[in-house]
Amino acid sequence: MSPEVKPDSLLNAEGLRFDGRRIDELRPVQMEVGVLKTADGSASIRQGKTYILAAVYGPRELHPRHLTLNDRAFLRVVYRMATFSVPDRKRPAPSRREREISMVIANALQPVLFLEQYPKAVIDVFIQVIQADGGTRCAAINAASLALADAGIPMRSLVPSVAVGKAEGTLIVDLGDEEDKYGEGDVPLAILPGTNELTLLQQDGSFTREELMEAMQMGINACKYLHELQKDALKRSYSKKAPEGEDDDDEMDDYDDDLETDLGEADIMEDE
Repeated sequence: MSPEVKPDSLLNAEGLRFDGRRIDELRPVQMEVGVLKTADGSASIRQGKTYILAAVYGPRELHPRHLTLNDRAFLRVVYRMATFSVPDRKRPAPSRREREISMVIANALQPVLFLEQYPKAVIDVFIQVIQADGGTRCAAINAASLALADAGIPMRSLVPSVAVGKAEGTLIVDLGDEEDKYGEGDVPLAILPGTNELTLLQQDGSFTREELMEAMQMGINACKYLHELQKDALKRSYSKKAPEGEDDDDEMDDYDDDLETDLGEADIMEDE
């Protein structure tokens, strides 16, 4: 295995990143829903070279029972990186970082879930990083949100997430691996698209107040775009389950309206 080489510069003279992206440009993103037949809900995301699978099981009986919550379901998130997901083989045992990210993802998703509808139950979210190339916690939130929706878990909204970082004094959206390692910091965030409320906000590195505010706005704008990709992925999955008689335009119009309601878009569109 060849040693990792640090890029000479993360930004060129034209202000483009070393991989050719603009400072506000996301890596190519592909989201798919219903990728695992054995799960109640599942989704995958490819964001650049990062590749993640998410699977949801439940609501179901909680074991061990001492974790039971009498007034709501317990959201149990398990984030793991495959041993082959990084150049240097990762230890199979869960790391402290994986446990921390599991908690961060659970905290980002909880505000949109109606957990009170399933007291004493558990909703399990298993996330497996197949290939890591930067931005795994945010990509995992995007995939887990889709998997929860695919499982039919009642949700107030989908949760898009992205990280904004700083490289050579310039704010950049959606850090790749080199930018994550050699940049000056990053701000992962997740939002509720309808209200711009934050369900995740972290900071690593040094940012001025003005830089932090600008980074948050850049992140919100990117999350709005990711939210559209999430909805498109769900609609593609739902279209496979469309009712028979697709030649009936009225029936299909009603079905499309139901999709918008399921995705939380109807109320938002009316407010606009």
